[in-house]
Amino acid sequence: MASCNMTGAQAILTATLVVLLSLTRLSLGARRLPEPLLQITPVGDELSYHGGSVLRGDIHVSIVWYGRFKPAQRAIVVDFILSLTPPPSSTPNAAAPSAAQWWRTIDASYLSKPNTTATRVLLANQATDERYSLGKSLTLAQISQLAAAAAGARAKEAGAGALVLVLTDRDVAVEGFCRARCGLHGAGPASASASSYAYAWVGDAERACPGQCAWPFARPAYGPVTDDNTPLEPPNGDVGADGIVATLASVVAGAVTNPFGDGFYQGDKDAALEACTACAGVFGTGAYPGYAGKVMLDETTGGSYNAVGVNGRKYLLPAVYDPAKSGCSVLV
Repeated sequence: MASCNMTGAQAILTATLVVLLSLTRLSLGARRLPEPLLQITPVGDELSYHGGSVLRGDIHVSIVWYGRFKPAQRAIVVDFILSLTPPPSSTPNAAAPSAAQWWRTIDASYLSKPNTTATRVLLANQATDERYSLGKSLTLAQISQLAAAAAGARAKEAGAGALVLVLTDRDVAVEGFCRARCGLHGAGPASASASSYAYAWVGDAERACPGQCAWPFARPAYGPVTDDNTPLEPPNGDVGADGIVATLASVVAGAVTNPFGDGFYQGDKDAALEACTACAGVFGTGAYPGYAGKVMLDETTGGSYNAVGVNGRKYLLPAVYDPAKSGCSVLV
């Protein structure tokens, strides 16, 4: 695994990204708040292909850790990325639903053409910014700055198809976080020093709005209190990190299937539903607004999950909309 140390991040951003920032655009694809915008199946026109690019082949992933994440939290997220395309020696029991199976659903439905090699997710490098170089209150433009810095740092190694994940800790406020969005994805342009790339941002919501952006590991921020919306125990015992994974999975699905706003989506381009947001709030069979659906329970820890990954990890991953079946596909 390659590594990248984001020391002097402010200098990198200032020197490298003045031009990129003016060109980088935000995609409106985002994991929206679960209530009251939660919907179980798409309405209106079908989620369909609009002629643009998707990410396929080898997707090189870089992670930017903005803030002070605990090592255990980083391990939860890193293991999730590694679980999407695990090496044969790390493949979980084939009889159990897996994160790799979840990824294969996305790959088969949206990314890989018939008779082509499956798309792989490869962890390229990680960068840390524990000094909060841009402060603890970030605009969406600054999120794109952080992504562009990471993409630029790997310009010689990762070509088109790179994906940058920008993760902010629980002490960082991001424009619209909790009020309008739980995460989003965007894209950066090709330049003399870097190929085009996609990026996704998700924040740790444990402190700011767990009922909105770490659901179903916290009671919903809206609606009545019922037995069905009792919070689930996070599968790795960390509401913040497990909430990040649940949101990140949804946003990454959008980033790879609709990276430039002209791939797969449903509805208005500026308020599009994508591969997972079209099934918002669905994690298992029988889901309905405020209820995540039937999932599995770890008898030892009490954690709820629907997918297993590398290093014995368990995750709760969102349903994927299957265009061929015109419905949401769940692991359990």
